[in-house]
Amino acid sequence: MNFNSKATPLAWSKLSKIILVMKFTAILIIAALTNVSAKTFSQTVSLRQKNASVEKVLRLIEKQTGYHFMYDKQDVSKAGGINIDVDNVTIDQALTEAFKDQPLTYKIFQETIVVKKRDANNTPIEIKAVDIQGTVSDAKGPLPGVNVKLKGTTTGTATDVNGKYKLTVPEGSAVLVFSFIGYTSQEVPINNRQTIDVVLAEAPQALNEVVVVGYGTSKRVDLTGSVGSVGSKALQERPQTNLEQELAGKIAGVNVSSNSGAPGGATKVRIRGYTSLNASTNPLYVVDGVVWTEGGNAINPNDVESIDVLKDASSTAIYGTRGANGVILVTTKRGAKGGAGTVSYDSYVSVSKMAKKLDVLNAKEFLAIEDLGYANIKKYDPTGWANGDYADDDPKVIRTALIGKLFDANLQPLYDVDWQDATTRTAVSQNHNLSFTGSGEKMNYGFFLNYADDQGIILNSYLKRYNARLTFDNQIKPWLKVGATLNYNAQEGRAQDNGVGGNNIPRMLVEMPSIIPIRYPDGSYGKRTDYPNMEGGDNPVAQANEITQLSKLRVFSGNTYANINILPSLQFRSVLGVTTSANYYPNSQTGLVGGATANQDYSSASISEANNVFWQWSNYFTYDKTFAGIHKINLVAGFERQNFKQTGFGASTSTLSDNFYSFYNLGAGQIPGRPSSNYDAWQMQSFFARLNYNLKEKYLLTVTGRQDGSSRLGKNTKYGFFPSAAIAWRASQEAFLKDNKTISDLKFRLSYGLTGNTEIGEYRSTANIETTPYVFGGAQAIGTRQTSIGNEDLGWEKNSEIDFGVSLGLFNNRINIEADAFLKKTQALLLNSPIPQTSGFGNVFKNIGKLQNKGIELGINTTNIKTENFTWSSNFNITFLNTRILALGQNNDDIFLAPGFLSDFNLMRVGLAPGSFYGYTVLGTWGTSEAAQAASYNNLKPGDLKIKDTNGDGKITADDREVLGKSTPDGFGTFTNNFRYKGVELGIELQFNYGNQIMNLTKHSGQDRTGQANSYATVLDAWTPEHQNTSIAETRPAYVGYQTEIYSTKVENGNFIRGRSVTLGYNFADNILKKLKVSRLRVYAQAQNLFIITKYTGYDPEVSTYNGSSNFTQGILFYDYPKPRTFLLGLNVSF
Repeated sequence: MNFNSKATPLAWSKLSKIILVMKFTAILIIAALTNVSAKTFSQTVSLRQKNASVEKVLRLIEKQTGYHFMYDKQDVSKAGGINIDVDNVTIDQALTEAFKDQPLTYKIFQETIVVKKRDANNTPIEIKAVDIQGTVSDAKGPLPGVNVKLKGTTTGTATDVNGKYKLTVPEGSAVLVFSFIGYTSQEVPINNRQTIDVVLAEAPQALNEVVVVGYGTSKRVDLTGSVGSVGSKALQERPQTNLEQELAGKIAGVNVSSNSGAPGGATKVRIRGYTSLNASTNPLYVVDGVVWTEGGNAINPNDVESIDVLKDASSTAIYGTRGANGVILVTTKRGAKGGAGTVSYDSYVSVSKMAKKLDVLNAKEFLAIEDLGYANIKKYDPTGWANGDYADDDPKVIRTALIGKLFDANLQPLYDVDWQDATTRTAVSQNHNLSFTGSGEKMNYGFFLNYADDQGIILNSYLKRYNARLTFDNQIKPWLKVGATLNYNAQEGRAQDNGVGGNNIPRMLVEMPSIIPIRYPDGSYGKRTDYPNMEGGDNPVAQANEITQLSKLRVFSGNTYANINILPSLQFRSVLGVTTSANYYPNSQTGLVGGATANQDYSSASISEANNVFWQWSNYFTYDKTFAGIHKINLVAGFERQNFKQTGFGASTSTLSDNFYSFYNLGAGQIPGRPSSNYDAWQMQSFFARLNYNLKEKYLLTVTGRQDGSSRLGKNTKYGFFPSAAIAWRASQEAFLKDNKTISDLKFRLSYGLTGNTEIGEYRSTANIETTPYVFGGAQAIGTRQTSIGNEDLGWEKNSEIDFGVSLGLFNNRINIEADAFLKKTQALLLNSPIPQTSGFGNVFKNIGKLQNKGIELGINTTNIKTENFTWSSNFNITFLNTRILALGQNNDDIFLAPGFLSDFNLMRVGLAPGSFYGYTVLGTWGTSEAAQAASYNNLKPGDLKIKDTNGDGKITADDREVLGKSTPDGFGTFTNNFRYKGVELGIELQFNYGNQIMNLTKHSGQDRTGQANSYATVLDAWTPEHQNTSIAETRPAYVGYQTEIYSTKVENGNFIRGRSVTLGYNFADNILKKLKVSRLRVYAQAQNLFIITKYTGYDPEVSTYNGSSNFTQGILFYDYPKPRTFLLGLNVSF
């Protein structure tokens, strides 16, 4: 296949054929879903055998038809050789022909054929069918969905919602097998009984839990890699509108940071630390076997059955170049087996309020600071003061001119606005989920609906989501199962925190002067320019009302699969998934919003759009067989193709002729912007295989390999191979531990593997050009220019990881401990490398850096007390993490990688954690007795900041900067306790984080400078001749100069303990459920973000400027959307 960045006509021709085949395949599969399976098969049999054994003939018939045979080996071993020559005959005809000279007879029961010997008179013995029925339950009551199967056959059924089953089986000494996830399977001989009731016992969770791994499933006890899981029960306990937030605190090694309190706000998920500096560090999401490209907000969390997180290289290597950052496997809910349908309704209503307010100056304090700053001008600019340069800036003069508008006759403020109160609200949100599930004899179905209205605490901010999902699974034949999922997701959100670093609403909550009103008596908005010398930016209430920043997302996704049982031990699976999305972003601002200049029209409008199409086609074989009862082999091998395409455009205008037009008529703008458009595409093809070997349930081996080819990389390095190997020893199965009453499970794991990362954007390996305007002959023209130089050797970032893990279960698994130690190294980091200026460019993208993460993960689950009516269980997990840069190219020069204004201090240096903070250390302020010494340092004065002279040269220069902290934590985790007494349940979840710092850049404008905006109340502690023991410089207007650099005073302690959630619920008892004619009824109340213990002075210590869009903005703040405290009431009911 052609892997050039730009698709050639030949490539598109081939792609068209592939898509045509996929469409045809999808049509066939979907058509198959509508078929109603017959109770018997219609396959014909063709056989030509001479003197063949009975067993061989039966195997051949079984292979051709999918029927399964039951027989006594002693009976068939006494039969003679079979001679048969038939072509396209029915199975009855074939068996009659095969047994005509044999002492055997047969009878068909659904998909099972029972073979028995004839009686002594050589007449067929009548094989009777009997109906077996009964109820399956556990200690709490009936169990729906339990699999009931005739041993050695495919004949089976499942219990209905009341735990009842009915199954027709051949009379005799057959055995029924009862199995259900989470319970120990039972084999029960029929023994001529017609009613068989079974009580299943809960299996130890650590042993029985089934987890999803790449291209398959595995029992946790058989895992050799590091996999964390979250089940549907845990997901339901703390409802979220964001899938990623469902993971928060649930799995050791997975750090989930909520970077914004906005509805649908950015969330950063990082698994086992940083894995790259320039490429993406986001984990790969795979939903029902298909890569998901649309982010966690486009998945309804209530649709999720389970989440499995692959953490180590042994687990992720099966995903090759996309597995470097870890893999999150999402399994969604499907139709339930078990007869009668089920209707479920899950809903909650929540109330959110601002969790914390920042302490800022009120109106009188603002004016007092302004007066003090003006009086200090003569100290910092005595010449200008003497010349009268600041006479017009005299606050008394300004205020006198504004008597009646902002001040009374005594120059006292008419208004004192708390902008945090004025711009925020108590937000009421709601979430409703309705599902219909059920099954027939061969098919199960599910239909899931969701409506979510998430209202933000800042005025007019919201995210609304509408979701519909349909699932089918159809066992058409014993050898063929097909299924499909169709999903539609529509979202509309309104943001109120765009424009990081600018004058957006979160910034104005602090900096809008309190002396300005929300509105004047005539209804017009107060503006910051109403008071002279104020900076740009404006009334946050006006912004919330008059600026419309919408995002509209439409996602349609579907996948179909076909499972073909080629042999009892060999299966083929084909999965085709397609996701299309339309992202539409209309924005507008009316002329009622002010800006930097008074009486200027700042109205504007814009529209941008991005349309994505992604498809994936996976085909793989699974061979699963046990030899001699002790050798278990599971082999997976397959091929996969992925393709992604995005098209987009944008247009804008400003100075609208009328505010009415908004973004609906860009032609109404008097100053049109320059339109833009884009096209991006990439494709990948892969081959993969994995072997799992289990010897005696004690010794486990996993070997994995994947070869990927990616269009994103240079033509010399498009393909890469990523292997891994893992071993495990279940010591608890050894004779010396097997009957140990203390140790119920003990397993040691060791793995090593390689993965890759190519998430660098498209066309980085090729030279790029762009259009640019220029002036020619006095007129503007459009030309093109080359913007970067290509690199044909640009390759993968390579991650190697070694992991050692221990799983320990104690006291019948009432205590389960999972511990991992890992060392992960990333080589060939993608970085800009300097090249000679004669090339016309400053650098080229190369694989030159190295990065290391090492850590320890510990998870402990305990059942502290368990009686008939009371249970207390706990979950504790903690991750210790150390991340260091090992190399940065040939000379290991320092690099500053963060975007925009952050780049001056966000340091990448060998030996340090990525994103270390770099700046000056503040020792305090200069006192009056130190005037001479202060003057020797850049002519500073008493009241100025005292900066540490790091190199001791008697000057304060850039060479005096040093590392002030780091954004990466040393450790993080959660501690959860769940209490249940009869139907009452109480859950308490605490989150903690330590060892990192926060760069609070809001102190640049909120504390370092005064007089141009409102400030934090901390400026009341600024230096004065009477108060010199402080680290805040003397107050002065910004326009006469002030000290503002990256100082240690902006670096704060990021440690915290958060009361993430407290849940109180009640599950109604069975006797009440029967009266109400429902199968489940639960009501609950929950508090989220109930409290936080921290020394950090901002809203919340989980912060990331630019909404976490860069790898290295975590822990950096320049104003953010405040996080709310939320209280909700919920209901879960099923019929």
